Amino acid sequence: MRILCIGDVCSPSGVQKCLTDLPKLKKKYNADAIIVNGENSALGNGIDSDSASLLFSAGADVITGGNHTLRHQNFHRLLDENPYLLRPHNLPSEYGSGYVLVDMGKYSLAVINLIGKVYLENLKAKNPFLFADELVNRAKGDGANAIFVDFHAEATSEKRALAFYLDGKVSAVFGTHTHVQTSDAQILPKKTGYITDLGMTGPKDSVLGIKKEIIISRLKDNTSDKFIFSESDCIISGCFFKTDDKTGMTLSIESFCI
Repeated sequence: MRILCIGDVCSPSGVQKCLTDLPKLKKKYNADAIIVNGENSALGNGIDSDSASLLFSAGADVITGGNHTLRHQNFHRLLDENPYLLRPHNLPSEYGSGYVLVDMGKYSLAVINLIGKVYLENLKAKNPFLFADELVNRAKGDGANAIFVDFHAEATSEKRALAFYLDGKVSAVFGTHTHVQTSDAQILPKKTGYITDLGMTGPKDSVLGIKKEIIISRLKDNTSDKFIFSESDCIISGCFFKTDDKTGMTLSIESFCI
């Protein structure tokens, strides 16, 4: 299988970047499916029905979430209505799920969405390792030919630890949340593809998508100015994975930021 994974879509302009570039990337990589982290895609923050709809229109097969996914109350019901909209499975909520099986005809793709605990203690997420076990077993029971895990986490150590824990059990583990792409795209010893963070799809001249002057002022002068998305040109970041149709393990991996 050929799977394209897109890093945190940040701001409505990041959504527009997906509308412009995702079809081109799908054609370039001849992708069978596209997984997009959309948890920052709405105006202000979070994700809403409009940004989700546009990301699906751009070509996303599955939209994964993170710590801002549940921000908009009127979005919660959509998590129940659309199985291809995910939220971290180990994040306490009565809405939605962090697991979906995508029927691709001859093959099926399982997508798992989890969130970290390190430096995100206020979210009261449950143990991602235990939930990973549960969902990987579920995916194998469903006959998934490939299993991809979006681990939305702050700490590099936690991401790498989960990846090594799942090495040989899943096709790929990719990190999201930090908005800065890491240069460690690799195939782990037991053939699981891995990258610590896919990076951001959003305004390039910014601090994680936000106007840099606001963040500088907050850090330097201890101000509390409202976050406002930068209006600069956008980048799109992500990773392309090619997996073995028989074993489900990663054959090749390529990161990009354009």
